[in-house]
Amino acid sequence: MSYHLTGSISSAIFLLTIGGLWVQLRLVWQRRKLWQGGESLEQPTAVLSVNQFVSSYLAFASFFLYGACLEPINHYLVWPRLAASLLTLAVLAEIVRDRRERAAIVSLALCSLLLVGGSLALLIPGVTVWGRAISQALIVVATVVLAQGYLHQVVVIRRTGKTGGVSALMHQFFLWKDLSTIVFSVTMGAANGWPIMLLSTVSAITKVITLWHFRWVRVSPLAKQRRDAIG
Repeated sequence: MSYHLTGSISSAIFLLTIGGLWVQLRLVWQRRKLWQGGESLEQPTAVLSVNQFVSSYLAFASFFLYGACLEPINHYLVWPRLAASLLTLAVLAEIVRDRRERAAIVSLALCSLLLVGGSLALLIPGVTVWGRAISQALIVVATVVLAQGYLHQVVVIRRTGKTGGVSALMHQFFLWKDLSTIVFSVTMGAANGWPIMLLSTVSAITKVITLWHFRWVRVSPLAKQRRDAIG
């Protein structure tokens, strides 16, 4: 009973994550209109870290694949993470459209390949036997990548003294998602829940650090000095 209750609550709260990604996309689109109209000199995706979105994508995709490899399939993990993976790919596509940087293009291509290849691999008979171990390893890797990805976003904010196109609301939604997923992982039991607990805990910590820097940008003299230096 507690498993399905916490799973349902976690999935419902995860809708905030999906909403947060949609808010981020809309913010980029709004900034593009201002930029194209000459009302803003700042690029639509300024300050957005490719590294951070790739790390978030790996977290979503690894949860999607892990949930699909469990027996029975964990619907509470699979479908919300698939939706989040697709929206994150959309954000990366906007960054590619805006910057045309090689790193962004390669990142988008590899992330798309992972989702398509992983989804096709799920159709292989007996995939759950070895797929679970692989997806657990992927979650551990994703945890490390996610930690450095969000810290890289913080470094960019501190270096420029501004948050640019970064959405605070998206990060707030992500934090609620992490907290609810931690609770859900406890009801899954240690054998199945430890990868979820690991990644969600690290993710929550990085969100708190990122959100604190929105305040730092507003009140820190150093942030103002760095903005003025950039012009």
